[in-house]
Amino acid sequence: MILYIDGDAFPNLLKPIVLKAINRLELKTFVISNKKIDIGKSNFVNYEIVSLGANEADDRIVELVNEHDLVITADIPLADRVIEKDAHTIDHRGELFTKDNIKEYLAMRNLMEEIRDSGEITKGPKPFSKNDTQRFANQLNMFLQKYIK
Repeated sequence: MILYIDGDAFPNLLKPIVLKAINRLELKTFVISNKKIDIGKSNFVNYEIVSLGANEADDRIVELVNEHDLVITADIPLADRVIEKDAHTIDHRGELFTKDNIKEYLAMRNLMEEIRDSGEITKGPKPFSKNDTQRFANQLNMFLQKYIK
């Protein structure tokens, strides 16, 4: 398994959690972003900066990802594309996206986008919290225990 991190909006609170798991499991990792992102030093982490553009990092992740790999991203359309390739996705708040739930998340995201585009003012996501960090750490740990032999 290879770990891919969508680095453009990766919360700082998650960096030490992920880095610890990477080093403990010697997990080959790629951080893909359109600007310099540093999650920490590790012989197992490769950084790749792509061209500026809305979907450049997403497209690169989809190009690289293979079946059974893991992608960490909060980007629901990217998660959907990754799942179509039979890979796994966890978001920053610890949600494991699956074939069973991704279409529902995608539909809700698209609905909210349509509402905003129509001029309606909507609440954005709640601020990222320590509880989100804990949920992420728990989900990542459970996932890695299940899939890393």
